[in-house]
Amino acid sequence: MSKTSLIDADRKHLIHPVINYRAHEARGATVLESGQGAYLRDINGNELLDAFSGLWCVNVGYGQQSIVEAATRQMTKLPYATTYFHFSSEPAIELADKLVALAPASLQHVYFTLGGSDAVDSAIRFITHYFNATGRPSKKQMIALERGYHGSSSVGAGLTALPAFHRNFDLPLPHQHHLPSPYAYRHTQRGEAQALIAASVAALQAKVAALGAENVAAFFCEPIQGSGGVIVPPVGWLKAMRDACRRLDILFVADEVITGFGRTGPLFACEAEQVEPDLMTVAKGLTSGYAPMGAVLMSDEIYQGIAGDARDTAIVGHGQTYSAHPVSAAIGLEVLRLYHEGGLLANGQAQAPRFAAGLDALLDHPLVGDSRHRGLLGALELVADKNSRARFDPALKLPDRIAAAAYRNRIVFRAFGDSILGFAPALCFGEAEFEQMFGRLKRTLDEVLDEAEVRAALRTASRAAA
Repeated sequence: MSKTSLIDADRKHLIHPVINYRAHEARGATVLESGQGAYLRDINGNELLDAFSGLWCVNVGYGQQSIVEAATRQMTKLPYATTYFHFSSEPAIELADKLVALAPASLQHVYFTLGGSDAVDSAIRFITHYFNATGRPSKKQMIALERGYHGSSSVGAGLTALPAFHRNFDLPLPHQHHLPSPYAYRHTQRGEAQALIAASVAALQAKVAALGAENVAAFFCEPIQGSGGVIVPPVGWLKAMRDACRRLDILFVADEVITGFGRTGPLFACEAEQVEPDLMTVAKGLTSGYAPMGAVLMSDEIYQGIAGDARDTAIVGHGQTYSAHPVSAAIGLEVLRLYHEGGLLANGQAQAPRFAAGLDALLDHPLVGDSRHRGLLGALELVADKNSRARFDPALKLPDRIAAAAYRNRIVFRAFGDSILGFAPALCFGEAEFEQMFGRLKRTLDEVLDEAEVRAALRTASRAAA
């Protein structure tokens, strides 16, 4: 198809996720053609520096030949194997074994999914089954965080706490509840880590008390909130919330779909605070986006509760056709090898200070109010006035302006709706890529700052704060 035909066919037939359909029809798609290392190329020949790893997922970078070869070998040998009817395949077994060896010690069993959304959905189903099977059917209430993201399945999107995922979908459900996000930049006691941790623990305790501990099943959280604006809680927050769940007799579910596989430094973010969840969801970096795959890791206690008595012959009615797909598993094994033997995990850890310094340096820019980061996951929050931390008027459509300027400067990152810019560079980034990244990002911010409407918004906000 010609370039024009591709874009026209996209407008007519391809439904894109999380987008305004009419706006997309008017704009048309940016069609990507190839990728290598940290770079993408579109069909017009423009080379783009990808500072977002696709969608927080291409952690090893594009064009890793060893992954292509691993997939090819598996497709040649055994392109599909069901895990129904007691069948299995070698790569799926090996991947489950390796994940258990690498994950927090509390997690001993693995169920493979196609991605993050159905990993969360599977976790919800397993939790419901567990409490019903162990004689606690009243434990149905589930708690998550404001600004949290737990996928877009019919149920998981209710635990997600972003308005777009609820609008016209009849969500959240009555048994789904949300606590304030550990959002340091917007917290009333700014900069006081212990106060923020204490507030989160108190909010969880109060919510469980209001619902009744006998009715609450689980608390879901991302160690760092991704799609909600890269909200980085203070060190100690994750462990405090896990400890509170133990005291309250509710399950603690770590959603590491974004934070897993080196994104925050260690292989899993839970490692940094020696947190052992009852369940953990992963995806994205598991295969580095080279093939669809996610997983739910669960404790032996939950597994034994679901498995039931040996005399009970009833099946556990949960599964998917492509669960534990052998090609995805073979890719996952090679991706894990690249993280460890290939040195990518170590490189990501080594480059994290450079990433942090580059973001922090932009705090001097007139548009930037906050810089936050951990590992190779970070954000800049843009504000109309630094002293009052006033946000820009949505009518200005600042994220659209940022995205357009970023494309002109050949850099890809995430411009969230509330003027937060998200970054997730691949673990293969080096000094040259970071120098390019921050140079192009600075030019992008400068271009937007020079727009008359943006300058006017800054003046208006400054006068209002005076």
